[in-house]
Amino acid sequence: MAKVNFEDLSGSSTPVTANPFDGLINACHGDPKLIQERYATHRTTRNAQQREKILSDDFKGWILDEHLVKLDGPRKDLSYIDPRHCLVFWGRPPQRVKTLVDVIQSKLKDAAPGMLPESYRVRATHHTDLWLMPLDNLHMTVMEVAHSKTESEITDLMNTLKDHCKSIADHTSSHRARLVKPLLSYDSAALALSFVPAAWESPSNGRTADDDRYTYHHLRRDTYATITDSGIQVGSRYVVPSAHLTIARFNSPNVFGGDPLDESVTLDIKKRKRWIGELEMINKWLEAEYWPQEGHLIMPGGEWVVGEEKGLDFRNGTLWYGGGATIYLGEGFVYGDTPAAKIS
Repeated sequence: MAKVNFEDLSGSSTPVTANPFDGLINACHGDPKLIQERYATHRTTRNAQQREKILSDDFKGWILDEHLVKLDGPRKDLSYIDPRHCLVFWGRPPQRVKTLVDVIQSKLKDAAPGMLPESYRVRATHHTDLWLMPLDNLHMTVMEVAHSKTESEITDLMNTLKDHCKSIADHTSSHRARLVKPLLSYDSAALALSFVPAAWESPSNGRTADDDRYTYHHLRRDTYATITDSGIQVGSRYVVPSAHLTIARFNSPNVFGGDPLDESVTLDIKKRKRWIGELEMINKWLEAEYWPQEGHLIMPGGEWVVGEEKGLDFRNGTLWYGGGATIYLGEGFVYGDTPAAKIS
């Protein structure tokens, strides 16, 4: 499996609490603006660190996910079955966010072959060896109950949670955490579209500034609390201040065109600089077009109220890349309706 660093880079120490999500909330006195700052600092600091690593002289290549390599891509093994069963509560993005991801993925597809010589670029414009998350598989992991277990172990946990899963998955119908300021987060293994909790920016559709007091971090805290109250020890790999959708992964040594297995291509510093430059251009575009602007409504896709269209997705199976099966899908809502107006 690709190694991922889940270090908290938000810039301040977080008190240790029984519920790990209480620490940041308490340190920020529950202030949405301070919570947003911690999320923003984490992702910008992490991007800066990863940019430095990718552009360093001792860069060894992309970090490939050994399971994804066998499931898809140039070295696909049709006989391979992913043994890692998981149990999660996912947030599913509304159509507006999926549409934005589709545009970003198109930009990423153009970015890699765009670094090739002009003679090759004509033939390679719509090809990439970068693995892209299918739009219908997009998800944000609100809580990872357990990961990398056997099927029977997950079944036991499901049975323990069966009396609680509905209240957890439906929680977003009445507790509506809003996310804003989409930004591309990246490292040597994958790319994600990340958001930060809203802090009174451009409320619309009947939402008031006071509604932002319940943040995404509060949602994760409440989900964790209900799961632990059921008697389950949560096995989540990270509690860092991050709200993100993985949209692409590296599953071949070379994504810049030509032989996808040619590791030497990625070691060309010019290509890596062009790649980082393209990612930074996407982020400048996102900030200019999709971030809140004083006196203007946020562009569609630039904000996400978790639970819109679909409540939390309680899901099990081999779901690392958006697969698995839904056990219970929480009640969704139409953004702008009152909490009493729900949709299935």
